[in-house]
Amino acid sequence: MILGFTIAQVAIATLAGSLAIVLGLLGRKPSDLTLAGPVLVELLLIAQIVVAIIAPGAGNAPSGNPLEFWAYLLSAAVIPIAGVAWALVERSKWSTVVVGVACLAVAIMVYRMEIIWTVQGA
Repeated sequence: MILGFTIAQVAIATLAGSLAIVLGLLGRKPSDLTLAGPVLVELLLIAQIVVAIIAPGAGNAPSGNPLEFWAYLLSAAVIPIAGVAWALVERSKWSTVVVGVACLAVAIMVYRMEIIWTVQGA
């Protein structure tokens, strides 16, 4: 993992999640504004998958358990898709909140992936 990219992912997911939660609690139904965040978060996760495939070959192998890292990464990649699907099916203010919680969950998971990749001993 690349530290700067990780920080950007966590920041964007946190901002997208916070925005969606606030707008949902204010009664706003899912819209382009609230769904653009998780779509961007998903695109960043896809980029992270590419980086995670290339990095070990470039000499940046994980110090922690690679299986645990990939379980986090693939699970995190499913969460925004599920949140957007929920928002498109339910179309209520609470689905906007769910989208926000999904983005915040991804932010936490990406932070944990950074720890698995860099901090743990092999």
